[in-house]
Amino acid sequence: MLSIHAIPDAFSKSECERVIATISNSPTDEALLVGRNKNHNLRKAELVWTDNLAGMEWVMERLIELVRLANRDQFGFDLREFSESPQVAIYKSSESGHFAWHSDIGGGPVSRKRKLTLVLQLSGSDTYDGGNLEIMPGAQILTANRTQGCVSIFPSFTLHQVSPVKSGTRYSMTVWAHGPAFR
Repeated sequence: MLSIHAIPDAFSKSECERVIATISNSPTDEALLVGRNKNHNLRKAELVWTDNLAGMEWVMERLIELVRLANRDQFGFDLREFSESPQVAIYKSSESGHFAWHSDIGGGPVSRKRKLTLVLQLSGSDTYDGGNLEIMPGAQILTANRTQGCVSIFPSFTLHQVSPVKSGTRYSMTVWAHGPAFR
């Protein structure tokens, strides 16, 4: 069975803090929608897309290499591109930040071609409570590693959620690797 591929030391603490500092002065979008679904209870977070932020190129280069190695070693999917900008999600306890159970394959033309989801843990695990990334590759729910700088990679069709943040703020970055739609 396919599961979570974790890379605990993918980014250093200082690199994670550098990403958070870079996005801190960027405008955010409040994520109340997923695709065109207007279910306001599904997700509550602020989002920053990083493609157009100066000084973030090194992050994407590292993420591409991590996906390449994980796909080679564990998944073996037909991957062709990264069609979407990496997204930093900011889940605040003051807003009950969360993302209910979902998969990353949706009805849109780009999301149908998502093959692998990569989540980079940007926050230190001691800076917030709750906010666990939970992944359900089968009947069992697995909790992703909360270590700052850890990358979790899993098939995009896998159900997952971010439980409500109870105190503090959780920062994470997500990017998707794309290929021909699953059959």
